[in-house]
Amino acid sequence: MEQQVYTIVITLITVLTSTAAWKFWERKLAIQTKKEMIGHRDDMMYRDDLRERVVKLETLLEESAKDKELMRITITELTAEVAKLHIQVDYLQKENDRLRLENDIHRNKF
Repeated sequence: MEQQVYTIVITLITVLTSTAAWKFWERKLAIQTKKEMIGHRDDMMYRDDLRERVVKLETLLEESAKDKELMRITITELTAEVAKLHIQVDYLQKENDRLRLENDIHRNKF
C-alpha cells in the first residue's frame, strides 16, 4: 500500500512540475497581472479626471472671488453715489420750499 502512495505522490509532483503545468501557471499569472494592470489604469484615469475637475473648480472659485470683489467695490461706489444724491435731493427740496415760501410772500404783498 505504501508503494502505491509513493507512486501517487511522485506522479502528482511530476504532473504539477511538468512543462504543461508551468505554462498553465505562467498564463494564469499573466492573465492576473493583466487584469491588475487594467484595474490600475482605470484607477489612474479616474484619479487624473478628478485632478482635472479640481483644477477647473479652483479656477472657477478664483474667478468667482474676483467677480465678487468687483461687485463689492461697485456696490460701495453706488451706495456712496446714492448717499450723495440723497443729500442733494434734500438740499434741493429745502431750497424749493424756501423759494415757494418767498414766492407766496411776494404774491401776498401785491
